[in-house]
Amino acid sequence: MINSALDIVGVVEATSRVLRARILDGTLAGDAAVTEAWVAAEFGIARPSAKAAIEQLVASGLLVRTAHRSARVAAIDARMVRDVYRTRARMESMALRELAVDARIPAAAVAANDEISALPPGPDAATVDPDIRFHTALIDGIESERTSRMYRTLLDETRLCMAQVQDRRLLDAHDIAAQHRAILDAVRNHGGDLASRLLHEHLGSAEERLVDALSA
Repeated sequence: MINSALDIVGVVEATSRVLRARILDGTLAGDAAVTEAWVAAEFGIARPSAKAAIEQLVASGLLVRTAHRSARVAAIDARMVRDVYRTRARMESMALRELAVDARIPAAAVAANDEISALPPGPDAATVDPDIRFHTALIDGIESERTSRMYRTLLDETRLCMAQVQDRRLLDAHDIAAQHRAILDAVRNHGGDLASRLLHEHLGSAEERLVDALSA
């Protein structure tokens, strides 16, 4: 009985992971219907397992469900982009101020930024993953399990924004690395307020590029 329950959990988690990947890489477009019947047939699983996988993604914000309707991939708009990025800025600013108190520099943030610095100059989609790891490392640096968990849900919505805007209008890789270094230098010098201001400018620029791309 226990093994059967564990098997079901494994099926649900695996299905949820694949669906999540398809949403975040744009295979499942914004507003696409994700029904229990389709998921069950696509993955060869029982309807209850399909429903559980869908509900996981509804909880994370990648799928939305309204009364008497099937779940659909969340469709982004300018309002959502602004809310996602400004919420990120609030959370990361809090983390930077805490880190700056004793000048803590997360090693993972430095390593991620070194990856960006090593890329050739110019816009490059290869910056996206280390950029997200840089920002995640700032949050993880304050060592709050709940804050880190909440932030990762927000990052799913960030990736969703990127997936649905094909022209991401990325910054030059070296400009991104320089902005990150300035943030870390402020933390290293106990400059929590400066680090927060630089972060708001950095994320605000990304927010505006995505909103502009949506308009285009």
